[in-house]
Amino acid sequence: MTTTPELSLPEWTVLTVLAEQPAHGFAVAQLTAPHAELGRVWTIPRPIIYRAIGRLADAGLIAPQGTEPGQGPQRTIYAATPAGQHAAHTWLSTPVHHIRDIRSHLLLKLALLHRTHTSPAALLTAQRAILEPIATATATTPPPPGTFDATLHAWRRTSATAALDFLDTITTRELQPAAASSEPVRVS
Repeated sequence: MTTTPELSLPEWTVLTVLAEQPAHGFAVAQLTAPHAELGRVWTIPRPIIYRAIGRLADAGLIAPQGTEPGQGPQRTIYAATPAGQHAAHTWLSTPVHHIRDIRSHLLLKLALLHRTHTSPAALLTAQRAILEPIATATATTPPPPGTFDATLHAWRRTSATAALDFLDTITTRELQPAAASSEPVRVS
């Protein structure tokens, strides 16, 4: 039985991008730069990208495929190995277990799924199943007012409710036919 390795969010991001198609570290870093496609969600500095590449290669999840031809410095092209492909697919389809990871891990997974035109419906359904019990648990009687426990409880309750609302909004959008949302309705 293969287990998914313990990787950081930058490592998962690099692995998933390389599972999409082979690339060199600079190309991945361009995707995760501020205001770039993935960097809008989670910015990853170039040195972290190269460190992630090293760790992923050491773990056997990616392997060099050659170098990019050109006049500049030689750039090694990496691709996900079969184990890396499997790990990336598993990670992309696994919901997060903490509300705090909605903003980082889940949003990045949604961006990566969007890049490959893969429906996030199964992930969103699984994510809702994880969050519903958390939201239900926060609906209990709050601790006495004026305590930090009451403040923490309010934060958890509000965050859980907002996370479920976010999932409902995204799920509704994902279930709408693409043609209906892209074509204006004309009335004669």
